[in-house]
Amino acid sequence: MKKSAENSPASAKKTAPAKRQALAKSAEAPAKRQASVKSAAGPVKRQAPARKPAVAAKKATAAVKGVAPAKVVAPKTPRAESRTALVRRARRINRELAEVYPYAHPELDFDNPFQLVVATVLSAQTTDLRVNQTTPALFAKYPTPEDLAVANPEEVEEILRPTGFFRAKTKSVIGLSRVLAEDFGGEVPGRLEDLVKLPGVGRKTAFVVLGNAFGRPGITVDTHFQRLVRRWQWTGETDPDKIEAAVGALFPKSDWTDLSHHVIWHGRRICHARKPACGACPVAPLCPAFGEGEADPEKAKKLLKYEKGGFPGQRLNPPQAYLDAGGTPAPPLGAG
Repeated sequence: MKKSAENSPASAKKTAPAKRQALAKSAEAPAKRQASVKSAAGPVKRQAPARKPAVAAKKATAAVKGVAPAKVVAPKTPRAESRTALVRRARRINRELAEVYPYAHPELDFDNPFQLVVATVLSAQTTDLRVNQTTPALFAKYPTPEDLAVANPEEVEEILRPTGFFRAKTKSVIGLSRVLAEDFGGEVPGRLEDLVKLPGVGRKTAFVVLGNAFGRPGITVDTHFQRLVRRWQWTGETDPDKIEAAVGALFPKSDWTDLSHHVIWHGRRICHARKPACGACPVAPLCPAFGEGEADPEKAKKLLKYEKGGFPGQRLNPPQAYLDAGGTPAPPLGAG
């Protein structure tokens, strides 16, 4: 009996592709129906990929630890700063300030120790500028301790009126002039123990005179100095004598006078009491108090005073080095 043509191998090969096409069409049909249903319902939204589980707060902190922040700020000084680290940081601040103010000097006009001690006494509760504008008339009329010792108090008061507290200051300068004339032969003594015996003269005034008239090292702890050394965490003391001792222990004695100038100049020009110009501060990376004032560099520049802000200094007759560096003399009293 002959096999039918349908069961032959050749016919099987021909029918196989046809079956596969039929199966493919039958599989496509449900998919097309499903697609038509979806298109009728609206556009299909893609599903967002599954989110990774959130990292625990502690682990996230650990993962970014050590990465620099986007905004650069001055590093804070560690609370547990060692003595050695404190000494190094303090001395580096002084070196940085010495580069910024290489012409730093006492900002009281004087030609001799007598004029300096009187001017320093007068500088209490007022600016050095006001004293410098006032003393020319005083020293023109009373050039020596002997002259001021016998002066009419009312006439002296009238001259010193612009400095404030002029009655108390008149009593002090006449009194110290009398002691100089009677006990020291009209000469200002060059020893601390003798200077502090003069009326109106304390350790601060004495060190100003010793350091700038006699070349003997001393630390001048005025209000600027006190404010800055506490901001820099050189000491937490508030008593001037204790501040003097604490800061003096951080530096060689030979640095004390210039250190005083650098710190006071910085306090007057940049690190102000109310609005420190942190963004313009050359020692910001070393300062634990960075950010207490204006940190934006452009805004901070507008807060600068004296020659750093384009204004004249405090002396009518400043040293030549200051003038060479671009400093401007202050105007005399009544000049505007």
